[in-house]
Order: sequence, then C-alpha cells, then structure tokens
Amino acid sequence: MSSSSGPLTEELQCSICLDVFTDPVSTPCGHNFCKTCLNKCWDNSQTCNCPYCKETFKIRPDLKINTTLRELVDHYKKKSPEKKTEVLKNPEVLCDFCEERKLKALKSCLGCQSSYCEIHLEPHLRVAGLKKHKLINPVRNLEDYICQKHERPLELFCRDDQTCVCPMCAVKDHKNHNTVPIEEESEEKKTQLMKTQKDVQQMIQDRIKKIQDVKHSAEVRKRNTEKEKAARVELFTDLIRSIERCQTELLEMMEEQQKAAEKQEEELIEELEQEITELKMRNTELEQLSHTEDHLHLLQIYSSLCSSRNTRNWSEISVKTDESLETLRRALTQLQDTLQEKLTLTDLKRMQQYEVDVTLDPDTANPYLILSDDGKQVRCGNIEQKLPDKPERFDRYVNVLGKEGFSSGRFYFEVQVKGKTDWTLGVASESIDRKGEFDLCPSNGYWTVWLRNENEYKACADSPVSLSLRVKPQRVGVFVDYEEGLVSFYDVESSSHIYSFTGQYFTDTLYPYFSPCTNDGGKNSTPLIITPVKYNK
Repeated sequence: MSSSSGPLTEELQCSICLDVFTDPVSTPCGHNFCKTCLNKCWDNSQTCNCPYCKETFKIRPDLKINTTLRELVDHYKKKSPEKKTEVLKNPEVLCDFCEERKLKALKSCLGCQSSYCEIHLEPHLRVAGLKKHKLINPVRNLEDYICQKHERPLELFCRDDQTCVCPMCAVKDHKNHNTVPIEEESEEKKTQLMKTQKDVQQMIQDRIKKIQDVKHSAEVRKRNTEKEKAARVELFTDLIRSIERCQTELLEMMEEQQKAAEKQEEELIEELEQEITELKMRNTELEQLSHTEDHLHLLQIYSSLCSSRNTRNWSEISVKTDESLETLRRALTQLQDTLQEKLTLTDLKRMQQYEVDVTLDPDTANPYLILSDDGKQVRCGNIEQKLPDKPERFDRYVNVLGKEGFSSGRFYFEVQVKGKTDWTLGVASESIDRKGEFDLCPSNGYWTVWLRNENEYKACADSPVSLSLRVKPQRVGVFVDYEEGLVSFYDVESSSHIYSFTGQYFTDTLYPYFSPCTNDGGKNSTPLIITPVKYNK
C-alpha cells in the first residue's frame, strides 16, 4: 500500500496528538509517543498503560528519548522543511456528505469508498447491511485501499507475491498462495519493525560505545604521547649535558696535552741548542787543528777530537702532531657508547611499562622439570616425574611455557639467569611441536636466545647468530610487540640490548618460553626465576 502523504507517515506520528513526534520516547511494549503527550496521559490517569495496546505497567517507566526515531524525524524535517507538515502529519480528512460546513471525518468506509463525520457515520453503526462494511481511520486516498481490478477492499496480503489483494484476487490470481488478513500481516511486520528498531538501537549503542572507546584511546594516546615527549625531552637534555661534559673534558684534555707538548718541545729545543753550541766549539777546534804545523800535537789530540760524543740520535725522535685527533676519536667512541647506553635504557624503561604477570604452566612442563609452588621458578631435576602425557606437555626437551598467552598488543617480562651455565628464553607459538625433537627457530614457532657452556650466546634464528656480549647477563628482559612483529631481549642490569627478531608476522597466540636446560651434574642446578620489574633509573 502506498500513501500520498509519503512513506513512514504513521511511523513518525504520535498516536496521541496525531502530530509529528517531539522528543519521541518508547514504552516497554515497544510503542512510541511524544514524551510530553505520554507524561500528560499518565499524569491524568491512576494507572500507567500504553495508549496504543493498553498494556499496563506496575511501575511507571523511566522514559528515555528514542534517539533513532528523533534523528529520523529530524532527517525528514531537514529534507523538506517547507512540506514537513504535509509529509509527516496525516492531512485532515473531511466528511463527504456534509453540504454546507464540512465536518472532520471520523471514519472512512472501504465498502462505500467514502469518509463520514460522526453524524453521517451513524447508519454504518445501526443498519445491518452497513455494519458489514469495513471502517478504517479517515484517509483521503481511499482508492489506494481498493482493488482497481475488482473494486473490492484490499483485505488480504499475499505472502508469496508480497502484495495486498482483495478476496477476488485471492481466489483467482493468487489461488493456492499463502494469503492472510492484512491486519495479521501488519502486526507481524510491526513485530519485525520493533525487532529491527531494537537492532538499530543496539547498533547505535554499539557505535556510541565505539566512539567512547575511540575517545578513550585518543586520551590514552595523548597522555602517553605527553609522557613520551617528556621522556624524550629528558633524554635529549641528558644527552646534551653528556655531550657538553664530554666537550669540556675533551677540551681540557687537549689543553693539557698541548701544554705538555709545548713543554716537551721547549726542552727539546733547549737541548738541541746546547748541542749546537758544543758542536760549534768542536768545529772551531777542528778547524784550528786542520791548519796546525805541530804534527806531534795533532796526533796526540786527534783521537779525542774525532771520537763520537754522547749526543742523542735525533733521527729517532719525532714530535707528534695528530695526538689531538686520536684523543678526539677516543672521546667520540666513549660518547657513542654513552649515548647508546642511554638510548637503550630509555627503550628499556618504555618496554618495562608493558610488564605482565607470568606464571609457569605445569601442564606444559617436561617431567624432569621442578616448578616452585608459586609458578615463578623452574629447575631441572635428576628424576623423571610420573605425569600425565598431555598433548601440551614437552616430552623430549626440558621446556615449559607460561600460562598466559598473548594474541595482540605488547608485553614484557624479566627472568633471573644468575649462576646458570645454560639456559634458553623467549616466546613460542601455541601451535608448536611439543613432542620429539625440533629446532628452536622462528619457522618452527620459536623466538629465543640461549646460553651454552657458560659464555656462548646465540640467537636462535633460522640461521643461528652468535652474540658477543660485553658482560654476562644476570637478568634478561623479554619484550614483544605483536602487531609490529618484534621480539627483543635485553640485559637488564647493564641496560644493554642483546638481540631482536624484527619483521616477524604473528598469527598465533604467543606464550613465554623457558628452558633451564639440563642439570649437568649440579653445575647448572640454579633455577630460572621470573622476577618483578625493578625499574632502572
């Protein structure tokens, strides 16, 4: 059925004031009214019931504005503001039988195809033949309610063809089709509309919550950015101080070296000048002797004049001219180490903010492993324990996983490795092989580093990487950025970077991975200990 007053006319109209909704509210039974209209209706009654379906409510409902319906009304008003009354409000229908001053129609008759005021409607309420006619609320477009082919009221709805039909259509053109009274179909459609409306309202609530989540994320990001900016300012201020301090120390060192070099040069010049004076005197003596006629005297002093004196071999002595360059090179190397240490410390502090509480999962532990009661320590024993052979348990290697898995975001944990000669740490995918032999590498779902033979460190990449560490780590930090595909290892005590797996692509849940390695006759009996973060300063 169509209406000349436009689509959604009745849906956007309050059944109390017959006007466009103003601040529409919904009753618990799902019907909509103007908030003011419904409150007035209930204020003037001893009971609270729905003006439409008459359902009674024991407690007066707390009315909330139906934002979806209000937005829909606002949309139609904005779409054609100059015609909103004609489009949204039922136009006034006048009685077809009033001759002088036409009164407002009370009902329209589908059988007579006419509209009647209260006076002229009286026969339809009294005459037996007219009582059979179908009366509806007054409408102007009665022809839309009549079958144009059979000129009978459209009283049925064909569900097969999804159209309104008259009884003659149902018998002829829609024979054997599923036809029902239009009132029944209308009620079913209203039920569906109510469900759709609830779905729409839920969608609105979901989106409102999403907006709140986005705003909250924006606030968190803003706070984090401000904290990060402050940290970076502090870092660069510290770096500037370090550079200035290094510059001052370098200049002082260069000045001291310059003074020492000048003193050395003065001493060398003084010594050279002294030797020159002596050599000149000797040269004079030699000159005089070369012209003497006293042959005996020449032979007597020749040996003493021609013999070599105790003079320095100046060809072996050089003055350094590039010592300041070497000093600068050493200072820059030291500064680079300092800057790298400070940058690593800053990164470590940032990562420590993502600390998670890790507890060992006994269901994954190899039978030789001994776990502490609190699930924070693991060591390898000498006796295999009798444990259920669960699918998640490692049976060949002395490994154990954490209970908590992570499939998004960032997380960080620290493990004490002090006193151990062998260990392996990292993360592993949930889908890893846990039975038999396997290689620790990313392609098998493992991202780990290990220590072997007290001082041999390796990153277990698909092609293992030997690591050269300045100091022996006592506490190792493990950081994972799931979305970034990053797994990093740090020596917490020295604030130095050990190794990072970068550019990884995670699709599975990741679990912290631990292996204290074998006991080795007691040499490696010290446990791995999951420790709370001690923030570096």
